Amino acid sequence: MLNFVTFLFILCFLIHGNAQIPVSYPYRSCLPGNFTQNSTYHSNLDLLFSNLSANGPPKNRFFNTSAGRPPNDAVYGLFQCRGDVSDSGCRSLLATAIKDVAREYCPLSKGAVAWYDECILRYSDQPFFSDVSTKPSMSLLNTAEIDVDKAPFNQLVMSTLRATAARAANASVGELFATQEANFTSDLTLYTLAQCTGDLSNTDCELCLRQAINGIPSCCSNKRGGRVLFPSCYVRYEVYMFYEQTPTNSVPPPATTPPNNTTPTPPLPPPPTPGKRRISTMLIVAIVAPITISILLFVLGCCFLRQRARNRHSPVKEDSVVNEMTTMESLQFDFKTIDSATNKFSEENKLGEGGFGVVFKGRLENGEEIAVKRLSRGSLQGSEEFKNEVMLVAQLQHRNLVRLLGFCLEGEEKILIYEYIPNKSLDFFLFDLEGQTQLDWLKRYKIINGIARGMLYLHEDSRLRIIHRDLKASNILLDEYMNAKISDFGMARIIQVDESQVNTKRIVGTYGYMSPEYAMHGIFSMKSDVYSFGVLVLEILSGQKNSSFYLSDLAEDLLTYAWKLWKTEQPLEILDPVLRNSYSRNEVLRCIHIALLCVQEDSSQRPAMASIVLMLNSNSVTLPLPEEPAFFMRSKDTNIKDSDISTNQFAQWSVNDASISELHPR
Repeated sequence: MLNFVTFLFILCFLIHGNAQIPVSYPYRSCLPGNFTQNSTYHSNLDLLFSNLSANGPPKNRFFNTSAGRPPNDAVYGLFQCRGDVSDSGCRSLLATAIKDVAREYCPLSKGAVAWYDECILRYSDQPFFSDVSTKPSMSLLNTAEIDVDKAPFNQLVMSTLRATAARAANASVGELFATQEANFTSDLTLYTLAQCTGDLSNTDCELCLRQAINGIPSCCSNKRGGRVLFPSCYVRYEVYMFYEQTPTNSVPPPATTPPNNTTPTPPLPPPPTPGKRRISTMLIVAIVAPITISILLFVLGCCFLRQRARNRHSPVKEDSVVNEMTTMESLQFDFKTIDSATNKFSEENKLGEGGFGVVFKGRLENGEEIAVKRLSRGSLQGSEEFKNEVMLVAQLQHRNLVRLLGFCLEGEEKILIYEYIPNKSLDFFLFDLEGQTQLDWLKRYKIINGIARGMLYLHEDSRLRIIHRDLKASNILLDEYMNAKISDFGMARIIQVDESQVNTKRIVGTYGYMSPEYAMHGIFSMKSDVYSFGVLVLEILSGQKNSSFYLSDLAEDLLTYAWKLWKTEQPLEILDPVLRNSYSRNEVLRCIHIALLCVQEDSSQRPAMASIVLMLNSNSVTLPLPEEPAFFMRSKDTNIKDSDISTNQFAQWSVNDASISELHPR
């Protein structure tokens, strides 16, 4: 019996060994900057590779993560396989890529990009997730020229690549991959492939692929094959099938008529794989499947019995949250460290206070400045909500979001540690006479774009679909370069993915920014955030706060004023006087137009954030005419705490700066 089992394992090993994907030679670029052996960065890089190996790649063959604490010792990395590569093959490629690049090709570089035929590995000491990166780049070509009519062949290459890129960019986020075939003659077929890294949005993927395709004519005209490689995307074409054809990734070649005066040319065969035995797929499945299933069932049974015995004899911990959080050791701070960093949470270090606690400035022993959010013991946020905030917000990495650095959970203390943003919040500049002068039009337009991109990430491009519900000037922080960073989106509740809107009896947010359907009926959706964005844009343009705006002869609030100026064809009158001597008329008019589209009373008429980002960055997009905005009765209360409402009447509202996010699992 033992000999039989040994034989089966050996047979399994031989078959799997022969079935592995051969790893191609990496085309690589070692990024500037080196680290020293056994340094903190070296340790964090090893931790990054360990996390990549242990957790990735998942089913979509993409995984990104980070290790260490910014700004000096953090390292960011991702790995992605081509969309046609199997999960097992992808894991094998990951192990080889890490060994090749980190140990052999770029051993002391702080960052590198390595392109294999079947995968890409990328890491850096600078955050790059969700950004379109086109440098470093590489162009590769098949040196053999095509021996048919070159002009129509080149045209077919470009048109087919564009069609392939469009399909890849329109795929679901994380699956930004497509292949396509096109017949040039009856004997010559063109094969194309396009892929983006899984952290890009559909819009950014399309932008990246378009730039890659634009590089094809200069490198690869008249050639049998070519590719352009960017860190964020790549395109490739050949006259032989260089990818695995599956029903989900391939479009068969359309029936075409060969162009005139063309000579049929047989396609180049794919290069053979040395030493690879041709074993029938059916034979492999027939032998391996029963063995694999039997072994799997045996292992699962042993694990189940062992776990049941362990649960029976192990005491139950009182705080299950602590047990779950200890798996995030790289994010965990001890209380003594935070207490020392904030000088025992002294008043002079206090930055602000919200509905769920106080925020302090702190400085760690290594000199790094941090913002510490200490949740009040009587706050509504319990351990489960705190756990959600840490585990979910830690996954959100975008240049226009405030980044979570870690947490502390000891006894009754629940503390969040964020990156420190030196320039405070937008309202500090926008609604201050001296601060306004520091916000010229270029800075304001940059801030508007940054907020829009951050909200697009929350709504559509992150792993979770998040509704902010408290987008306002005081929740927009500005870094040293005046880049906008959205904050206070931590409190989360998971709802069904197919729900377009949700009804709640718990109302949180700020008066003046809340959409009417949310404030009056508790109905919120992504269009509620769009409404808040529209109000915020009008505030940035005017330098006036909506909740305190009052011009008795013209309007009772900022929205009314903007609408009346629009209807009387005087929209530029809303502009902050400090901008009157220097601004772009077209950009200002476009921003006013977009803001009025966002604050329309009918939520279904408000644009999505993806459309807003496109409208802000393209003069060729035609904007629809806005309808009348929603108007509110004036009130002295500006902030709303958790408030119970019914369809008949409002409950009492009290002051609070709390915010809650809604998560749609993807």
